[in-house]
Amino acid sequence: MGSIVLLRPVLEGDLTDLDRMLNTCEATQPYNWFGYQGAGHFRRRWAESGLLSADEGVLLVVTEQDPQRRLGFVSWAKNPTGQTSYCWNIGITLLPEARGRGHGTDAQRKLVAYLFAHTQVNRVEAGTEVDNLAEQRALTKAGFTREGVLRGWLFRDGRWRDCVRYSVLRDEVVPR
Repeated sequence: MGSIVLLRPVLEGDLTDLDRMLNTCEATQPYNWFGYQGAGHFRRRWAESGLLSADEGVLLVVTEQDPQRRLGFVSWAKNPTGQTSYCWNIGITLLPEARGRGHGTDAQRKLVAYLFAHTQVNRVEAGTEVDNLAEQRALTKAGFTREGVLRGWLFRDGRWRDCVRYSVLRDEVVPR
């Protein structure tokens, strides 16, 4: 299968759409709405680091072949696994009109390949709520393995929710 999406750094012209994608419940429902981030949150982070700081979490824009056609974004952040080691935890938010068309699977597959090519981590993980079956299918298609359920893992919309944890290891993606 050929390339469906591209990943690229956030440009200044993306900040209004990024703010809309993350700061409106209509664009992020039902699983990624966690409340308002505050006006200018991403603009401030972009001015400081281009949203490319691994310590604060990195954001890339997901586009179609036309890099101006924004579909959503992917993110990753360090998750400590020991005193001297860590893995990447990734996430994705797609606009409602971009969902269900394979964009999420392709974006997550490309993000994993990028992280293994440019960092030394051995593990990339992702989680999603137990009833988000579409994201579970996308992660499986992207090469992730389901590891188990984390009970009461995240708080959203007034209650604690169970999540399913997935991971992919370097040697499952990068041939030795």
